[in-house]
Amino acid sequence: MASYSSLDEPPRRIIHLDMDAFYASVESRDNPELRGKPLAVGGSPESRGVVAAASYEARTFGVRSAMPMARAVRLCPELLIVPPDFTRYREASQKVMAILRAATPLVEPLSLDEAYLDVTENHWGEPLAMNVALRIKQTIKDELQLTASAGVAPNKFLAKIASGWQKPDGLTVIAPERMESFLHKLPAEALWGVGPVTAKKLRAIGVERLVDVRTIDRALLANTVGSLAEWLIELSYGRDPRPVEPNRETKSVSCETTYAKDLTDWRQMNQQMQLLAEDVAEQLKRKGLRARTVTIKVRYGNFKTVTRSHTTEYFTDSRSEIVNRAQTLLERTEAAERPVRLLGVGAHMLKEADVPSP
Repeated sequence: MASYSSLDEPPRRIIHLDMDAFYASVESRDNPELRGKPLAVGGSPESRGVVAAASYEARTFGVRSAMPMARAVRLCPELLIVPPDFTRYREASQKVMAILRAATPLVEPLSLDEAYLDVTENHWGEPLAMNVALRIKQTIKDELQLTASAGVAPNKFLAKIASGWQKPDGLTVIAPERMESFLHKLPAEALWGVGPVTAKKLRAIGVERLVDVRTIDRALLANTVGSLAEWLIELSYGRDPRPVEPNRETKSVSCETTYAKDLTDWRQMNQQMQLLAEDVAEQLKRKGLRARTVTIKVRYGNFKTVTRSHTTEYFTDSRSEIVNRAQTLLERTEAAERPVRLLGVGAHMLKEADVPSP
């Protein structure tokens, strides 16, 4: 495993920028009646809706993203609910990313509302990454009436942790000389790739804090977390050599829908599969990509989920072909005999569309 150390080369200056409650903030910005109130963006609590984003006022009641909306309403009876408008969120995201690229060409978007920037060298000739982050945050506030939190550090791992340290509208700087003291404050969950299940396993062998990974028996650690062990050791020392990649390769495109009522009619399932596959084909064309593999996902009424895939020797973005392959894959499931809660279509093994479609 490659490692990064300030002894190897001059520290990079990395910013992780994360928009604050992005969807909810766009909604409250555009509708003054929503400002300062507990707000959730998502589906209806009567139709299996899920919270896509929650304002900070809603979060004080325990409302969180990915939570069933029915539970969110129980936690906060005064909760205001608005359906998502991804067209507006994408528009706002494009403006945010344009502001970031005004500072540096090394911008790696992770989603609509967060990105990494390498500002070691930047368009503004600013030697302090903190000042770049402050200028970006202020520009977003002035031009878009939205707030963002930023973390500044020598690498991606620490910058991402730092951006969540003082939300909302926060700025946390981890200078190289402060890195070690900062690492000692972090729990095991701060380690990249450590979720609740892995954190529980680590605690069972005595790893409570991130830095505990350094002293644990290596064989025991490997036996507990497998191939993740070496990576966790590197992170425990604050080492992360990954560069900011402005042109990250798109690995897949997909579209899926959870239905308010289980689908029981085969023709309706086929129609829905067609719509999803057409959306995926449109995404491919819009991104200038073609795919070899088409995958479908089916979640039955009892929550059992199955996937099916089909791979060809050639790449395609043909709408009719992707629809046909998705519908054919649906026939290889038990959807005709069982209620269906969710359907999804994905395209994988992608390449740029530089040759004519077959």
